[in-house]
Amino acid sequence: MKKAQIGDRVRIRYIGTLDNGRIFDNREEAPLEITLGEGEVFTTLEEGIVGLGVGEARNIVLTAEQAFGPHLAENTLQIPLNKFPPNRELKLGQKLEIEFGGTEKRVFRITAIDDSSVTLDANHPLAGLDLTFALQLDAILDANENGATP
Repeated sequence: MKKAQIGDRVRIRYIGTLDNGRIFDNREEAPLEITLGEGEVFTTLEEGIVGLGVGEARNIVLTAEQAFGPHLAENTLQIPLNKFPPNRELKLGQKLEIEFGGTEKRVFRITAIDDSSVTLDANHPLAGLDLTFALQLDAILDANENGATP
């Protein structure tokens, strides 16, 4: 049986969960196709796929550092509520693009709103969290035909 190796185009199915069991991604119905070694997914995830045969499954755990990195306090801002236009509707989870110095733009999510301020976070929503992938190799694809290899 052929085993997945660096350079192979593969199709994988997975369910991604957090330590508390919450599902953050589910590719059971819509498998993901990647080329191993191309950096399309996290390095540790690729390493866990290498050596699998078609139909084989594995749980792969990525630490926060191997995934989206730590949650960095310097990527959060607390802005007085009166700095926003009075008619601007603000909601938890809403994304805002903010320009700094007329040159740099960053996307922030609203993570808290109180009577006097709004907390904005530019960290990835999964930063600081360990991720578990219950993964199955669905196919090793032939680059020319986009079908499973024998």
